[in-house]
Amino acid sequence: MKQHYSRCLLTFLALLCLNVAMAQEIDVSGTIMGGENGEPLPGATVMVKGTTNGTITDFDGKFKLKAPAGARLLVTSIGFKSAEVDASSNVTLTLEEDVTRLNEVVISGLASTVKRGNLANSVASISAKELTTMSNQSTMDGALYGKFKGANIVSNSGAPGGGISIKLRGLTSINGSNEPLYIIDGVYLDNSSISAGLNVVSAAAGGGSQSNQDNPSNRIADIDPEDIASIEILKGASAAAIYGSRASGGVVIITTKRGERGETEVTLSQTVGVTQILNPLGTREWDAAKVEAAFGADEVANFQSAQAAGNLHDYEDELYGNKGFLSTSRVTATGGSDKTKFFMGITRKDDEGIVKNTGYEKTSFRLNLDQKIASWLDLKASTNYIHSSADRGFFNNDNSGNTMGIAFVATPSWAQLGKGSNGLYPNNPYAASNFLQTRDLITNNETVNRFLVGGTVVARLITQDNQSLRLNVNGGIDQYTLSTTAIFPNTLQFQKDGNGLNGVSVQGNTVTQNSNASIFLIHDFFPGSSGFSFTSQVGLTFIDFDQNNIIATASNMNGTQTNLDQSGSVSVAQNRIIQQDRGFFIQEEVNFNDMVIATAGVRGDKSSNNGDVNKLYYYPKGAIAINLHNFDFWNVNFLQQTKLRAAYGEAGNFAVFGDKFSALNAVNIDGSGGLIISNLKGNREIAPERQSEFETGIDFGLMDGKISIDATYYVKKVDDLLLRAQIPSSTGQTTAVVNAATMENRGVEIGLNMNLIRRENFSWSSTTSFWRNTSEVTRLDIPSYTVGGFADFLGQFRIKEGHSPTEIIGVGANPDEDGLVVFGDQQPDFQMSFLNQVNYGPLEFSMLWHWKQGGENINLTALLSDLSGTSPDFDKVDLDPEGELGNGDYRLSQLGANTAPYIENASYVRLREVALYYKLPVLQDYAKSVKIGVSANNLLNFFEYRSYDPEVSNFGGQGLSSGVEVTPFPSSKRYNFHLIVKF
Repeated sequence: MKQHYSRCLLTFLALLCLNVAMAQEIDVSGTIMGGENGEPLPGATVMVKGTTNGTITDFDGKFKLKAPAGARLLVTSIGFKSAEVDASSNVTLTLEEDVTRLNEVVISGLASTVKRGNLANSVASISAKELTTMSNQSTMDGALYGKFKGANIVSNSGAPGGGISIKLRGLTSINGSNEPLYIIDGVYLDNSSISAGLNVVSAAAGGGSQSNQDNPSNRIADIDPEDIASIEILKGASAAAIYGSRASGGVVIITTKRGERGETEVTLSQTVGVTQILNPLGTREWDAAKVEAAFGADEVANFQSAQAAGNLHDYEDELYGNKGFLSTSRVTATGGSDKTKFFMGITRKDDEGIVKNTGYEKTSFRLNLDQKIASWLDLKASTNYIHSSADRGFFNNDNSGNTMGIAFVATPSWAQLGKGSNGLYPNNPYAASNFLQTRDLITNNETVNRFLVGGTVVARLITQDNQSLRLNVNGGIDQYTLSTTAIFPNTLQFQKDGNGLNGVSVQGNTVTQNSNASIFLIHDFFPGSSGFSFTSQVGLTFIDFDQNNIIATASNMNGTQTNLDQSGSVSVAQNRIIQQDRGFFIQEEVNFNDMVIATAGVRGDKSSNNGDVNKLYYYPKGAIAINLHNFDFWNVNFLQQTKLRAAYGEAGNFAVFGDKFSALNAVNIDGSGGLIISNLKGNREIAPERQSEFETGIDFGLMDGKISIDATYYVKKVDDLLLRAQIPSSTGQTTAVVNAATMENRGVEIGLNMNLIRRENFSWSSTTSFWRNTSEVTRLDIPSYTVGGFADFLGQFRIKEGHSPTEIIGVGANPDEDGLVVFGDQQPDFQMSFLNQVNYGPLEFSMLWHWKQGGENINLTALLSDLSGTSPDFDKVDLDPEGELGNGDYRLSQLGANTAPYIENASYVRLREVALYYKLPVLQDYAKSVKIGVSANNLLNFFEYRSYDPEVSNFGGQGLSSGVEVTPFPSSKRYNFHLIVKF
């Protein structure tokens, strides 16, 4: 049977080759240039129109290929308008710059693309220039701030090494992940935030929320932003439906840099800089009366003695005042021949934090290879190795008073905490820990070794004038080992003398492996002169996820030993997650002369996480774009582009691994091991959360492409939300996971791109973006409940039908039927960003402003500092309606009766990035170009929020996580100097 298929395939290929050979072909060559100066344009795509036969230009803008006599060539390049020209032996063509990006290629399926001018969805695209050329970025996700519409990006921690959550077009889950799916060069990335087991010391989960409060980083931070060529963000199901049950939170598609034909080009770059705290608050100004009121009469003498001796300390500066040194070194090499192209990038990053003994080190090595195996067969391979180490300190919430932030806000300026002449630290009489001792002696490290390997094989099975058939096979592996080390020596104040566990060593090891494979068939068909073209694709996907997390905790350490076996007690916890997903997809795209472009498709998925592992869940999509300007009746001359578009799609979100089972937990009964059923009842009927989205919009282009405007309105409905419902205790369990709610998001996105000035020595471009989202729980099958905080009187979120899932409730006057009062909403009213880029001769200037209006935070840092009398604004009088009490006394007077004083507006205006570069005149014999520059991140910040930064999240990226602050690691600003040399 196999031989029969082989003979048929060989015969088919032989006939195909004969058919192609019979067509008369000519040798075509030429030069492609770009811009007003007509400089050679490398990397431009030159295609024989109506076929898939093509090539790209080399460093000098030159190309060669074969084409049928009389054919037309279609030439495209990112950032330029496409153009056509007759195929000949000496083609010369200059492309015009295209600020509107209408000819930019955007992914429209798992293996197909479409011109942005024909796209029916609002898909955000970020180029390498926008991502990293302004300023040096610490992490990839941090580089996304303010650069596209429809996102709410929040830093979970200011600690080096990242920790950022991204929500696209509002919430998509209440208990599950709201993070998008990340795909890099076809490899599905894991973006877990994994606990280091700090709860054994902090007891953060001992009261209120049981969520992970260890302040971990997330794994997308591993990716080097300097390797990235472009990012496309599919923000909702209307665009992301083709990715099925993993796409509820949207999809971020990352394409890394690849080689180009020509001589090898080497680029060396070095960035050095310094980081400092973003918004120092200062400390309270004390006098004897204030000391007595806050600490009692016996403390006045200590204050006066320290004051007389000049020993009052600015502990904010001592803890957060480190001027961290920043260094990023990078080498890239790119080049190749007609058959083999390569890109290599090596980055070494070493960033110190604003807290001593914190920092982030990363080494990233990338090698991408493109190989033309035959005229009809291409291979692309992407490899990346990353090693990183992050020291993150000990911050955020605790119920023991041990973290540095909580101990700091409890300590007045006359405390004497510095190391003595004997090398020992004194106990802090005002808190459970001496935060300077904790800073200098503890270890909280995350170390990652990560391998990313991806490959794509493209076989052009049929290549004819009016049709082509391609077979795409791709796959990849994302494998990493995360080692966490948390050491709390028994010499610490909160570990010695019976205060704690006499020293703790927590060592974790997590091995994660994602593997994915896909097989696609893509058929392009151009039937004669009808004006129609068809792109059909069908494929299968296979995705496996395996994560094994082991955390061993040792206490009662032997002296200064840190090994687990050098202890009096050891406990081990293991969490294993195994998931297998299988799916198929079909998509058809019809294009009529770029006038009407329609797309329809469906994805089918099944997963081991579902109650029925063999049941397929289907996710359809449909879209239409109408380019009115291409119709004969269109005579609005000042509008060169007018596109109406609409799209609908569905996507899913898998249930959490294990929710369909009633787990058996280990228990010790009279010294014998046993099993006891968990409190969570499994649901064998559990199904994915399901999202459906309708999006409509209009795009305009005017002034010959110098101005473009896009506007989008969407309605996103999330059904079958998975919630934990209370069940009768008579069942032997207390909660069960059920599909029990529906939520709806509505939003608007508007963009304005302007490129009004394009002269030989001067250009100016500007991009303005506006977006807003509102959410509502439209169905709730269980009673309303509060979540995402510590207690109702301190402020929490409430899940209630007819209300926003991110509304912040508390106690106060005129409560509703739940006995609660609504004080705000964590979601902002709207956000805007303003990107401006100016080139004047050899000078390049750019800046990015970000405005977030509205949205509230629960500021429990203010509560903790009020309780200790140390709040910087304690004596300021601007909160009490009567104008009598200072802010600290007023807030405390309302505690338990009125939550309002601890709910604060989190609006801000921020200069996210600003940069100035100068291109030096150099001799070509030494270097192709030399550029120097200066840049800054978060240089200017305007907000009234009474803490270090309105961007906070005590609970990381989990569920309803953002907007709760408990003494976090403060945010920072960065100043950089750059040197870039190309050879």
